[in-house]
Amino acid sequence: MIFSVDIERTLTQLLQQEDTDGDRKITVEDTGPKFFVLKDSCENKEVAIKGTYFLSNLLQELILAKENSINTLNTNLIFEKPINRFTRMIEHYYWDGLTRTIDKKGLPAVLSDEKSASHINRIYIPYKDTKAYTYFKELEASVENLEIIKLPKNITPEYVLSINDKPGILSLKLEVRNGVYKGVPFVVPGGRFNEMYGWDSYFEAVGLLLGPKKELAKNMADNFQYEIEHYGKILNANRTYYLTRTQPPFYSSLLREVFENKINGATITWLKSHLTTAIKEYETVWMVSGKRLTETGLNRYLAEGIGLPPEVEEGHYDEILRPYATKANIPLREYEKRYFNRELINKDLDTYFVHDRSVRESGHDTSYRLEGHCAHLNCVELNSFLYKYEKDFAYLIQKYFQGTFKTSDGRSVTSQYWNEKARIRKKLMLKYLWNEQDGTFYDYNIEKKEQNRFVSATSLLPLWAEVVNKHQAEIIVSKTLPKLICLGGVAGCTKEALGKLSSHRPERQWDYPNGWAPHQMMIWKGLLHYGFTEKAHELIYRWLWMITKNAVHYNGTIPEKFNVASATHKVFAEYGNVGTDFQYITREGFGWMNASYRYGLSLLPDKYKNQINKLVNPNAIFT
Repeated sequence: MIFSVDIERTLTQLLQQEDTDGDRKITVEDTGPKFFVLKDSCENKEVAIKGTYFLSNLLQELILAKENSINTLNTNLIFEKPINRFTRMIEHYYWDGLTRTIDKKGLPAVLSDEKSASHINRIYIPYKDTKAYTYFKELEASVENLEIIKLPKNITPEYVLSINDKPGILSLKLEVRNGVYKGVPFVVPGGRFNEMYGWDSYFEAVGLLLGPKKELAKNMADNFQYEIEHYGKILNANRTYYLTRTQPPFYSSLLREVFENKINGATITWLKSHLTTAIKEYETVWMVSGKRLTETGLNRYLAEGIGLPPEVEEGHYDEILRPYATKANIPLREYEKRYFNRELINKDLDTYFVHDRSVRESGHDTSYRLEGHCAHLNCVELNSFLYKYEKDFAYLIQKYFQGTFKTSDGRSVTSQYWNEKARIRKKLMLKYLWNEQDGTFYDYNIEKKEQNRFVSATSLLPLWAEVVNKHQAEIIVSKTLPKLICLGGVAGCTKEALGKLSSHRPERQWDYPNGWAPHQMMIWKGLLHYGFTEKAHELIYRWLWMITKNAVHYNGTIPEKFNVASATHKVFAEYGNVGTDFQYITREGFGWMNASYRYGLSLLPDKYKNQINKLVNPNAIFT
């Protein structure tokens, strides 16, 4: 039903009555009457709106009407079922809010970075991309406080250290259309994360491929390719301080899913080009001996860099730096500054920060599973992802290239070659990472030559990559999975693995009691691979129920992560909880949380969706 409404007056009345805590949202914590009568300004009709969820929908629709300069409301949207509303908002609103381009039109959105205190906006251009350098140099004169810098041919940790006080964004792929340069779009996670992140992009793509914006998934694959060709790796994110860091590898999964979804432009030529680049990444980023390939034949994260990571807030490393500052009789803040500027050299701290950067390269920043020894670990998830690369290469070459494929250096590799690579990795994973007695996979410490017996959600990810046989899968599902299941889904680790916390050993955001979208999505798929359908549906239901409940109670909030033990978005986290800080209406949700919602719904039977929709009582009183 369409109502003619005095938008500004109605908005003022609604907020005065219902937003009792003044945060410009309507949530369960507001103490208003939770009852509002919406009147048509032209006809003699009105509708009574009751309850937090419907009133927050009214608030959102009023704001959208105001922004679009219209004076009508569709009351059907106010009374939408939760699943329908959040799906619609994700597909037609949130993805748009998260989409960026690095070009003239997109500069205002991409140049802002609250993690940087610099007043100069810098764009760094790869050494080889002369067309991009010319394009951006022409923009430099017309954009205030913009500086364009060409990167050197060889990017070293020393160079990255030298520009710590001159941070900037790294350019991504440009295309020429009708003589006009346009940046290839990408999706950012949201909030303070205003760049293209590595593994976030894959999980966002999983959600995008289920809706009307499928082309964005291909766009991100194209930007992945650009990063490998110009920066040598898929970056942690396209900022200067990430130049020595990659992220968990999902490129083969992304290009396979984009191609097989028959996205416009994803031709066999496109696949060939990307497969060539993916093999190059596998061999040059992950399989260089002594770097990310270790003597066990398995892989580790190893992010090169010197000193303190510049993107981290002041005070984050206080507990690490304090003993050294005390011993040197230097105030903590001064010690931090002098160490950051390399006026002080401390080899112990340098070693610690190699591990710390490697934690950040893993995407699991931070977790006690990895802290202090990440670069010494053959991580379960990393080797699962690389096993998936090898199997994807074998599959794609066999299915689309008659079993043989020529690499960028002219070698011919076969599907059998990659299957053999996968067979060897699987054998090594079972030798070093699998613990039959405990029924789980553990990371392996190459220095101590022992398993790191820390039960994590990552222990389940060999199911996603289909590393194990059915018997081993049954052991994992019966022994390990129950230890991780909480009210709202799977926790980052078990409470027992986390150990005792204190003021000197605070919570870490990737550990219990928090749960994260990528873990859920991979665990669901892993369970389905092995026929554990009901268990997968249970976990999907828990996660979607929690997301929906929080969104219903908190004005549509879709945050970065959840406390799955208590099924709330109110979590402890070193960096807060992105996606919760907004007024009136969320503009973005959060990238991989949006994707997990869409992906979970695509797998869940209708009977469970109907139960989730019953979180609210959709009764409207029309007169």
